[in-house]
Amino acid sequence: MSDVVLITGVSGQDGSYLAEYTAARGARVIGTTRDLGATPRLPGTLSTAIELVEWDLMDKHHFSTILDRYRPTKVYNFAAFSSGEHMDLNPEAVIEINGLAVIKMLDAIKLSGAPVRFCQASSSEVFAGTGISPQSEATPRVPRSVYGAAKILADNTIKLYREKYGLFCCSAFLFNHESPRRGEGFVTKKVVRAAVQIKAGRQKKISLGNLSAARDWGFAGDYVRAMALMLKAAVPTDYVVATGVAHTVANLCERAFGALSLNYRDYVEVNPAFFRPTEAAPIVGDASRVRQELGWEPTTSFVELVEMMVDAELRADRASD
Repeated sequence: MSDVVLITGVSGQDGSYLAEYTAARGARVIGTTRDLGATPRLPGTLSTAIELVEWDLMDKHHFSTILDRYRPTKVYNFAAFSSGEHMDLNPEAVIEINGLAVIKMLDAIKLSGAPVRFCQASSSEVFAGTGISPQSEATPRVPRSVYGAAKILADNTIKLYREKYGLFCCSAFLFNHESPRRGEGFVTKKVVRAAVQIKAGRQKKISLGNLSAARDWGFAGDYVRAMALMLKAAVPTDYVVATGVAHTVANLCERAFGALSLNYRDYVEVNPAFFRPTEAAPIVGDASRVRQELGWEPTTSFVELVEMMVDAELRADRASD
């Protein structure tokens, strides 16, 4: 019998890639959204391949109804406040959506008694203040934002429900992952869009923060594949998902502008107002465990990722003319 996969936040970057991946392998895909009328148009053929259902993340009873109606074999949770800009402006909502909602889902699964496998999209933000680099599954969780604290709340609850109640549930500590579907508030999207607009003559400069800031950037399509492998494993386990290689914002600019035959130094202005607090240690993931135990490997390099994003932005720009 084929899988029935329930994906929360299906219209986002990660949810849409996972929906494509699982649907291509014969799964029935159910996607949740907060508002059916306001759900963005899904890419490609996903709009017909996914069954959308409206759900308020804080409504545990409705989630139980969804479990009973669709009887999913696997649940992937991507519904969350983003880790991009302004993530700390509404701390109560961040804790509710990124932490409490996960508790509600896990408890609904427990009460259903169904053999549902659950995977949580956690984040490298849980390691932001640790002072240890690279970060692995054994690295202490030390958040430096409400977003990171909320993710830790969810991760700790997952560990509790796994050990106390025997649920097959796990956390994927996803380091920065990008794609042409990345949201507007992230530096990768900002840089790529600015490069295309500058090349077209519609923009002259882009202001950025610390160009020396480094991130472990990978491709979102690779990372959701790791999560799918996690729910196929014999034992539920938490894994760091990362490339293990850090690149600076300057590297990002060089590649994005260079793909358009531009020198980023002619167009990028540094604005100290955009600087973030100095990090305790570089945020770089040690993904050796997921590589060794599940055989996962990233297939898209940093250069390929940036070029992919630039090509997609160029196509979108030409289509809008």
